[in-house]
Amino acid sequence: MVTSVAQDPLIGSEVDRRYRPLERLADGGMATVYLALDTRLDREVALKVLHAHLAADPQFVSRFRREARSAARLAHPNIVAVHDQFEDGGQEFLAMEYVPGRTLRDVLDAEGPLSPGRAGQLLLPVLDALGYAHSAGFVHRDVKPENVLIRDDGAVKLADFGLARTITSRTATSATGVVLGTAAYLSPEQVERGVADARSDVYAAGLILFEALTGTKAMVGDNPIHVAYQHVHGGVPRLSDRASGIPATVAEVVTRATDRDPDRRPADGAALARLVREALRGLTPAELDGRPEPVSPGPSRQTTAPLPLPVTSVPAVGRTTEIVTPGPQPPYAGRRHRLWPWVLVLVLLAALAGGATWAFRVGPLSPTTVPALAGRPVAAALASLEAAHLSGQRTDVYSETVPAGTVVDSDPTAGTRLRRGQAVTLEVSKGPERHTVPTVVGQPQAAAAAAIADAHLSVGAVTQDWSETVAAGAVISSNPRAGTPLKPGATVSIVVSKGRQPIPLRDWTGKAANAATAALQAAGLTVTIGDRRFSSTVANGAVISQNPPGGTTLHRGDTVTLVVSKGPELVQVPDVRRLQESVAKAELEALGFTVTTDYPIGDFFGTVRATDPSPGAMVPKGSTVTMTVV
Repeated sequence: MVTSVAQDPLIGSEVDRRYRPLERLADGGMATVYLALDTRLDREVALKVLHAHLAADPQFVSRFRREARSAARLAHPNIVAVHDQFEDGGQEFLAMEYVPGRTLRDVLDAEGPLSPGRAGQLLLPVLDALGYAHSAGFVHRDVKPENVLIRDDGAVKLADFGLARTITSRTATSATGVVLGTAAYLSPEQVERGVADARSDVYAAGLILFEALTGTKAMVGDNPIHVAYQHVHGGVPRLSDRASGIPATVAEVVTRATDRDPDRRPADGAALARLVREALRGLTPAELDGRPEPVSPGPSRQTTAPLPLPVTSVPAVGRTTEIVTPGPQPPYAGRRHRLWPWVLVLVLLAALAGGATWAFRVGPLSPTTVPALAGRPVAAALASLEAAHLSGQRTDVYSETVPAGTVVDSDPTAGTRLRRGQAVTLEVSKGPERHTVPTVVGQPQAAAAAAIADAHLSVGAVTQDWSETVAAGAVISSNPRAGTPLKPGATVSIVVSKGRQPIPLRDWTGKAANAATAALQAAGLTVTIGDRRFSSTVANGAVISQNPPGGTTLHRGDTVTLVVSKGPELVQVPDVRRLQESVAKAELEALGFTVTTDYPIGDFFGTVRATDPSPGAMVPKGSTVTMTVV
């Protein structure tokens, strides 16, 4: 029984001191998926939690972590991004991009059959994602409508990259012969030999296109064993057996993609995408938009009865089951003269059975054992595989303890029983995993934090400082600096700009201009001296006025203009002695002096005898001159 949200202990908790599960989205055979809040970056993520029986297997967990880190390097708009992988409280978690919307399965159930144009619109992004992954050396191995997510805005994304690979790579070639996956979309080579490559993903994508165009799965049966058997022995039906109105060029693409022989399929997702686009380009608008019409079930390739066979073991989802096909029926009485053809058939079958027994017991398909390869140089490991009649495939992984060029582990592991000729994946060390500190200077704080997280690093201390060149809220510097290699999860501290530093301007009026200039320049301001003016109230060399005025807030580099006093304007006292009082007074007043008169002995002659200040003295303009008149 599914636990309700109210009973789920993860809902509302916080894991890894970062993620807060909000609601349960889905349960699967491998994990439970939650909608969670990344409290550090304030964004919603899909949080996948491995079931306890898987998390308790150290070997599985080790592989899961390596594959998750590898999948995180797949950066494509049509692949669900892997943000983080961690362990908390004995549980294994995977934080992925949250894609609100529905699955392709929902669309097919609601809308199928689809027009060729609509089918291409949904499938081409999947093929582009597969093409990108195949070019990077990844095989999905579980391509199915349930793993295709369609966001609310129409964007199409392929999910569970790396996870399907982790599970199948471990179990598909195990001694039990169990194949994990969805039977309806397994390629013949996955069912028969437990191996998969890019062409296996192409086969599954072709089956999705078949289902999109016809509204039915290509392979149907009472149980997964029956379905898996059809992939190997029946073949994919003709589209015309299921629906009418499908253009021949589109049907040909499906036929090529679902060929039982991998060598006759398109090489990878990109090759299939090219075929689909070419087929769609050749259609008329009516053909593009025309929805196929389902037809009544009839004979198809998959319903053709196989030749009588001995007991055959067919791997299936979750178990190995024997399928017994009927042998020849005895001829009825009266027709004994036709017995010899059946005898010939039995003889041929016996020969085939003997040949199969030889091939699987002592011949090229006989059992062999994966040798111990961990810790050996890759060349020596490949030689050991060749000696064990196995082939080797290399995949590079990081390791803090195993030197570069040395095998970390093998898949399957040492001691696993395989058939001769099967492939073993060697996980070869690339040395310690290091991630380069990204360039975040000038980026907004949130974008810088996201870039650091995407680089598999974490944000350390965040401090603030003034900056004349970096806008407020953007990063001034990081420590360590950009380009520094660090271990996964290492912290990167950042300094965030508070913007330009404000400089309060004081009032320098009446203060010495030299002192004002020095102080303003020390504060980062630019000083200019305006007109020097005479002032009878401000001392020479002091500030008469400033612009901007005191109390204004400025920033570094701003200009302050000072008007500096030259002191009072000086005027020379003229010699007005021996002049008549009226003439002398007029001359002095013309020069701006204030004139007073002193008559020490009376005004007998009206002649200026002396002045105070004396003739020739330099005095401030407007000063008072006293004349002595006799």
